[in-house]
Amino acid sequence: MANVALYNMDGKEIGTVELKDSIFGVEVNKAAVYEVVKNYLANQRQGTQSTKTRAEVRGGGIKPWRQKGTGRARQGSIRSPQWIHGGIALGPKPRDYRYAVNKKMKQLALKSALTSKVQEGNIAVVDSLELAEIKTKSVVAMLKAFEASKAIIVTAQADEKMVKSANNIQGVATSFVGALNVYELLKYDKLIIAKDAVEKLEEVYA
Repeated sequence: MANVALYNMDGKEIGTVELKDSIFGVEVNKAAVYEVVKNYLANQRQGTQSTKTRAEVRGGGIKPWRQKGTGRARQGSIRSPQWIHGGIALGPKPRDYRYAVNKKMKQLALKSALTSKVQEGNIAVVDSLELAEIKTKSVVAMLKAFEASKAIIVTAQADEKMVKSANNIQGVATSFVGALNVYELLKYDKLIIAKDAVEKLEEVYA
């Protein structure tokens, strides 16, 4: 098991905490991480882009000139794709980009991302991430103590005070164990995670 420092919200080291190798010490599987991130980004797509085909653009009901004898290429409609203001050939239409990735691959990718944070020294386990009130200044002070300009803060459960306090800080995101995803773990440099969130992760994924 890996031992990492345990901090308080002021950034002071107050002890150590053991991280289970089954979650934070696996062999990093880059292929699984790639597939899960690709899946996450695909599932975020709205798929509402749309272009009009030659059947949908206005006009073009009459043949612009006769078939033969004009010296020009034959044309059937001024709304064919080669014409200005014509329809779009093979353009995008509304579609669903969502697809599924199996649960084992998702778990492997999450464990790989968590392990990479430990290996890179970009994880800070905090004894408690609780705020007395909604106050951005408190979160800013904590980030400054950890020298984290681009960080994701993870709690055990959804914490409204933490979310609202960190919501308008650029380069900072909040999450909780049930909503944690690989893309966000990789997007942000520093992982600041509550001790009870670590315990819950080890309980859920061990």
